[in-house]
Amino acid sequence: MLPLRLFRSPAFAIGNAISFLLFASNFSTVYFMAQFQEAALGQDPLGAGIRLLPWTAPLFFVGPRAGALADRAGERPLIVGGLVLQAAGMAWIAVIASPGMGYAAMVAPMIIAATGIAMAMPAVQKMVVGSVSPPDIGRASGTYNTMRWFGAVFGVAILVAVFAATGSYASPDSFTQGFSWAIAVSALIAMIGAAAGLALPGPARSAVSGPLGLPARPRCHTQTHPLRREQRRPSGRAR
Repeated sequence: MLPLRLFRSPAFAIGNAISFLLFASNFSTVYFMAQFQEAALGQDPLGAGIRLLPWTAPLFFVGPRAGALADRAGERPLIVGGLVLQAAGMAWIAVIASPGMGYAAMVAPMIIAATGIAMAMPAVQKMVVGSVSPPDIGRASGTYNTMRWFGAVFGVAILVAVFAATGSYASPDSFTQGFSWAIAVSALIAMIGAAAGLALPGPARSAVSGPLGLPARPRCHTQTHPLRREQRRPSGRAR
């Protein structure tokens, strides 16, 4: 079902690893963010959900533009830069988290982290799917989706283990302590993904290959050599 030859491509293999790390960091953070707003900030479930909108809004505004920018600048800068922003926003949250803190202090780091996710997500998907030939696109897409959901599951499991070792639900202070350590680990996961992105193929790949990693089709020349035009020109009267 999954030919191992696909992993010979660095773009495919590393891209899937980055997808795993990207979603491991993203989903595990969202899992704890809503709980932090309820357990430490005293918000109700609906209010906590509404206050997570800064985390999702950049996906609608940055994501489409990031996909278009990847066509011009290449996927690697967006992947590395996006994961660095994601890690920076999460590290910021881990540092400032405290019981009863104001919600406004969380808006900027949430937007920064979400902007980084919106930059990296379409770029890494384009990198993975575009690294295979057309007959393998379905397999590549299925592998990408499988790796991202594996990343989400493992990311939540890892952060839950970190939280259980450093905090608890006993009090807002105890929860905040475990939350800070868990989000710090999430930021570290994102930085590992950024480091892996440095090993991805650069824009030079597109100079010798087509949009799906195939050899570029030679340009069709519409002009014809002058001598050939003379040969094709109908003969007139003999002089």
